[in-house]
Amino acid sequence: MKFSIMMAVALLFCTCFQGCGNNETQKNNKTEQSSLKKTDIPKEERNYAVLPDHIKWLTNESDPVFSSDKAKKGGILHSAITSFPMTFRVVGPDSNGSFRSAILDNQLSLINIHPNTGKIIPELATHWAFGDDKKTMYFMLDKNARWSDGKPVKAWDYVYTLQFMRSEHIIAPWYNDYYTKEIKAVIVFDEYTIGVKSTKAVPDLHLKLGISPTPEHYFGILDKTFVQTNNWEIVPNTGAYQISDFKKGKFIKFKRKKGFWAQDKRYFKNRYNVDTVIFNVIRDINLQWEYFKKGKLDTFDLRFPKYWHQKSNISLFQKGYINKIWFFNDQERSAQGMWLNQDKDIFKDKRICYAFAHAMNIEKVINKVLRKDYFRLSQAFFGYGRYSDYTIKSRSYDIKKVDELMSSAGWTRGSDGIWQKNAIRFSVKVTYSYEEHMPRLVVLKEDALKAGVELLLERLDSTAMFKKILEKKHDVAWMGWSTNIRPSYWQGWHSDNAHKPQTNNITNTDDPELDELIDKYRASLNEQERINLSLKIQNAIHKTGAFVPTFMVPYVRQGYWRWIELPGFKGTRRTDDLFDPFSSMTGGLFWMNSGKKEETLNAMKKGRAFLQVVIRDEQFKKGVNQGG
Repeated sequence: MKFSIMMAVALLFCTCFQGCGNNETQKNNKTEQSSLKKTDIPKEERNYAVLPDHIKWLTNESDPVFSSDKAKKGGILHSAITSFPMTFRVVGPDSNGSFRSAILDNQLSLINIHPNTGKIIPELATHWAFGDDKKTMYFMLDKNARWSDGKPVKAWDYVYTLQFMRSEHIIAPWYNDYYTKEIKAVIVFDEYTIGVKSTKAVPDLHLKLGISPTPEHYFGILDKTFVQTNNWEIVPNTGAYQISDFKKGKFIKFKRKKGFWAQDKRYFKNRYNVDTVIFNVIRDINLQWEYFKKGKLDTFDLRFPKYWHQKSNISLFQKGYINKIWFFNDQERSAQGMWLNQDKDIFKDKRICYAFAHAMNIEKVINKVLRKDYFRLSQAFFGYGRYSDYTIKSRSYDIKKVDELMSSAGWTRGSDGIWQKNAIRFSVKVTYSYEEHMPRLVVLKEDALKAGVELLLERLDSTAMFKKILEKKHDVAWMGWSTNIRPSYWQGWHSDNAHKPQTNNITNTDDPELDELIDKYRASLNEQERINLSLKIQNAIHKTGAFVPTFMVPYVRQGYWRWIELPGFKGTRRTDDLFDPFSSMTGGLFWMNSGKKEETLNAMKKGRAFLQVVIRDEQFKKGVNQGG
């Protein structure tokens, strides 16, 4: 999980050059060809500034280490994804898919946040300082930092980040806007000392300016072919792993770098322990479960109640071959829910949006389908501390309120019980991807009918679903967004991003009053003012009715074969996947025990059992009952 900037139709070529054979050879060939075509920025245009006097350099080598000295290197982690990504690009069309995080987590930033203390810790910079203007941070780059191809990470790679992100050729409006309106400049003092300047002073400046470098030597001068030619390029990165092989539609393989430049650094030591991570495309969750039981996948997410309570009640767990863990965390909550497309005629009237929300029996789903394991989410920005308004409550199931709202809007019940007006029925399509969510949606569908609302359920694979939603072709999207440490409103709720494809305003919210609040929030120089604006924005979003919050899951529940080991503390305050191999903030804490694997497989053949292991860790359980 990156603490800095977060947030997302290329053609897929069929030639072997684009991913049919051994990709290591392809990568080398393609890199060689690219180096012949791309031109570096002329060195004579580079000027060095004079570092201001009286800079107070800071660092942090004293916060607690969050890894185990018992960790062992080696082994292969077998994991699964439900669909192959549409591109390896992390910006531009079709790049904002779920697999993007695996790539981004191997692109380190200048600094990071300690997952337990919340303090700044080094990453690509060893030291940092805050400017007197409250707009600038200064960074000493780690001279040991290297790109995947062995080239050093230098100051000009950060200058190039601005050029890259501002380029029209990447076709990424959000990044174009952010790196123009929010980041003013990168100043170079020498090859390993830079300043990053914001366009305005903001609280928590370090959350904004800890940007990542972009390999200038790799991309060079961009042109209009960028999107097409970089769909499957394996770009040099600075993290512990790099894609080493892939076959489209089948698998993606990452290998740990030999001699990773940061492997002995305080906050990286004894992490990123497996040699190889393989993501196999297994489109069906039930099939993934079968692979897991056979040991072909090393871990499996047990957050779904039927897996935790029922499906895992088998001998593989009872005999201790597979362990279970329920680990609570304490962090910002994903905006999980139903996103109503207000460009659809039926949702242009707020009363209809409110009626839709009151027709969704989320409480019944939690109580009956989810065995009360999940919590009701109250709004889209929950868990951000003082930046969240915990007085906002989600709209509960209430047929009487549905009747009142629909009647006031001039709708009447048809002969089939569905609300109608001018030959339009209150019938909407809910687009979702995970088959495991079907039981939840079936309950919602049945109880919505009682309220006069018809839900048509449309299941697509995750890539196709996200593509449809970003193209704004959905009625109702059933999904959730990733989070930042601070609420970010512009990309998802400002009219700048409405009525156009490939933006995160998937509700097409276009509200001048909300725009004004968001603009003030982005421009504010005062933390308390930003907090006050944040609360107002959340109330304004709630009033749109465009988002129906569903569930909050303040923990991870996972099954894992006993040959995978965790530190004694299991995870951190911000851990959202105990077996995440990559995240620079919380990932790579586990390791493989080859001796235990051999022992386990032999025991299974002989019918010998181990002690059953079920762990429930509540050290970070906090505030989960504040929801709606």
